[in-house]
Amino acid sequence: MHHPLNVYIGKVREYEGSRPSAIAKYQVDGELKLTELGLEGDQQAEKIIHGGPDRALCHYPREHYLHWAREFPEQAELFTAPAYGENLSTEGLTEKDVYIGDIFRWGEALIQVTQPRSPCFKLNYHFGISDMASLMQETGYCGWLYRVVMAGKVSTDSPLELVSRVSDVTVAEAIATAWHMPFDDEQYHRLLSAAGLSVSWTRTMQKRRLLGKIEDNSRRLIGK
Repeated sequence: MHHPLNVYIGKVREYEGSRPSAIAKYQVDGELKLTELGLEGDQQAEKIIHGGPDRALCHYPREHYLHWAREFPEQAELFTAPAYGENLSTEGLTEKDVYIGDIFRWGEALIQVTQPRSPCFKLNYHFGISDMASLMQETGYCGWLYRVVMAGKVSTDSPLELVSRVSDVTVAEAIATAWHMPFDDEQYHRLLSAAGLSVSWTRTMQKRRLLGKIEDNSRRLIGK
């Protein structure tokens, strides 16, 4: 199945009252170069957290914006792509449809789903909603990230095409396992078995199994 998409890039900017961010992206058209670290001309702030090979591209389903606009009608005009800083935007492809490890062809390139996006406190600032990151995590409307398996020329006219499915764990299930369930060693083992899982999520799930407890996510979600 082919999925038409919109593509966005942006550069790191300073924000008074918050940390630097490249969340302010703009739509691009035509041919682009995709490297192992992302789209040429795109940037990520704090690369240890937001970038790197396992997090080269961010994908957010366009249909989620309708949900957020309904939840926050006074700020409805904010909820339009690419407000969440995504690189790729589609309709008809959500966390329930996409699996950890899925490999998509995009133009000359191949990209692989590595993990759900982990919402962070910067989103609270940019939307002016104190618990936006927590709400994203609770609803599971997080989107997902890709690594670039094969770099090359891509185009906004080229759709995403699923070419390989290598695990049985959806992005939605990964989100539920990580954030919606009590401690469950069996589910952590299942997620660890998903081919293509990012190093970051592999480390987190393995640490849970070793320590026998769930980590504290409050610093990521609220910045404290």
